[in-house]
Amino acid sequence: MTGFSATVLTLYPEMFPGPLGSALAGKALEKGIWGLETVQIRDFATDRHRSVDDTPAGGGPGMVLRADVVGRALDSIGADDRPRLLMSPRGRPLTQGFVRDLAAGPGLVALCGRFEGVDERVIEGRELIEVSVGDYVLSGGEVAAMIVLDAVVRLLDGVMGQRESGCEESFETGLLEYPHYTRPQVWEERRIPEVLTSGDHKAIARWRHAQSEAITRDRRPDLWRAWEAAHATGGTRE
Repeated sequence: MTGFSATVLTLYPEMFPGPLGSALAGKALEKGIWGLETVQIRDFATDRHRSVDDTPAGGGPGMVLRADVVGRALDSIGADDRPRLLMSPRGRPLTQGFVRDLAAGPGLVALCGRFEGVDERVIEGRELIEVSVGDYVLSGGEVAAMIVLDAVVRLLDGVMGQRESGCEESFETGLLEYPHYTRPQVWEERRIPEVLTSGDHKAIARWRHAQSEAITRDRRPDLWRAWEAAHATGGTRE
C-alpha cells in the first residue's frame, strides 16, 4: 500500500502518468512509494452530450467548467485528509516550502482546470486551494499538476538515492544553488576552480556558499532580500 496517494481530476486522463512514469518519479511509482489515480471529469456530466462547461455568467469569451459537474467529480473521491488543489494562475505560488509540506502529508487531490476557469462556487464550496506554478498561463492544469507532483514525489522517503542530494539545492536554504563541475579538469580552456580540487572541505563549503549568495543576489533579488532579512539578527552565513 502506498504512503502517498495522488488523485488527479482531468478531462484528459490519458496525459497521466506522462513524464511522471519515468526517471525518479516513475521508479517510485513502480515501487509503490506513491500512488496515482485519475478521475475523468466528463464522467460526471448528466446530459447526453456529456457537457462539462457553459458560457460565463455576465458574458465574455470562452467557457467555464460547471460547479455541479466538478462538484460531483470531487465528491466521488470521498472524504479524506488530503489537500484539494486547483491548478490556477491566480493561486498561491508553488514554493519549496509548500512542496515540503505536501510531501509530509498523506497525498493530494489536484483538479486540472480548462477553458476560462472553474465556477467560483465549487472552489468555495469544496474549499479548494488554488496553486500557481508561475506567472504565465497554460492551456490546462495538467502540466501544472505534473510539476507539483514531480516536485513533491522526489522528496518522499526512498525516492532519491542520497538524502543529502536534496539538501543543498536551489530554494532549500533560501539561496540559489552554487555551480557544479566534473571531469574533465579542462574543457575548451576552461578549468574547474582550484578550490574544488584542493581537498579543503571547509574552503570548498565557503566557496560554494559565496557562489550561492552571489548568484541569488544577481538573479533573484527578491530571494536575496528575504534571505538577508531572515539572517539580519544573530544569524550566520557559514
